[in-house]
Amino acid sequence: MPAAASPSVLESLSNDLTGAVERVGASVVAIHARRRIPSSGVVWKNGIIVTASHTLQRDDDISVTLPNGDKVDASIGGRDPSTDLAILKFAAKVTAANVDAGDSLRVGQLVLALGRPGPSVTAALGIVSALGGEWRTWHGGRIDRFVRLDLAIYDGFSGGPLVDGSGRVLGINTSALSRSAALTIPASTVSRVADQLIATGHVRRGYIGVAAQPVQLPDELVRSLSLSQELGLLVIGVDTGGPAQKAGLLLGDVLITFDGQPVSDPAELLAAMSADRVGADVDVGVIRAARREKVRVTIGERQSERRETRRGRK
Repeated sequence: MPAAASPSVLESLSNDLTGAVERVGASVVAIHARRRIPSSGVVWKNGIIVTASHTLQRDDDISVTLPNGDKVDASIGGRDPSTDLAILKFAAKVTAANVDAGDSLRVGQLVLALGRPGPSVTAALGIVSALGGEWRTWHGGRIDRFVRLDLAIYDGFSGGPLVDGSGRVLGINTSALSRSAALTIPASTVSRVADQLIATGHVRRGYIGVAAQPVQLPDELVRSLSLSQELGLLVIGVDTGGPAQKAGLLLGDVLITFDGQPVSDPAELLAAMSADRVGADVDVGVIRAARREKVRVTIGERQSERRETRRGRK
């Protein structure tokens, strides 16, 4: 008898990808928490599902469809809109995903995006198109690494996993953190945020209670005040009873420094209010009526999460 032909490279790759989908698919669920199409989630730990926060459009009456087709109730265990992550708690035995806790992502790497927008798992194949360092989302959330994908994130895929060829979960996919590209929240960030949500139900965030937007400073003002920057943050809203109002910040003030560091972008202000600085007193440099002034503000802790925009409250 003739010897059996060895599988081609394409066939071997196909088998590897199919196997990866089957393995990870056993941990991917459909989440029913919005109208129309369900979103996706991943069983991260025993009894804990991780998903994209923006896909949870209601806080109760939530159910999930398990890989075996069973439908069970679930409840929100916590959410962090700043990183677009949330956890659900459920009572059923489902295999937890094999998460890659390391940093194995490479530009050009073949990857799979999985989702369960219905009873069956669905997959899309593409590559990692760009990688970068730590970054802040529009809402101030800290993401350990920038991961951009060149693949399709179909309806219902947000909250689903990014998977490598061996069936390891590299992160959670979302369409909410960028208007132009599919991004992945890396596994290191997901694990960090999920652990905080499991422990406390929320992620601690600093807050002073202002809405601000970048503004160009007039050249004459820059010269007369001997400023080292051409942009500041115009205060367009002040929360009643918030730290900023208590400290005396006013509508129309232009923030130029925060704790001695120049600020010209909302992300810089958010980055300066990390969780470990809640309760700290900081000096805020402002321009008011064409004069430089200093206001001392005590950083508070945000008590409730709200939907925010780039001009959102800090």
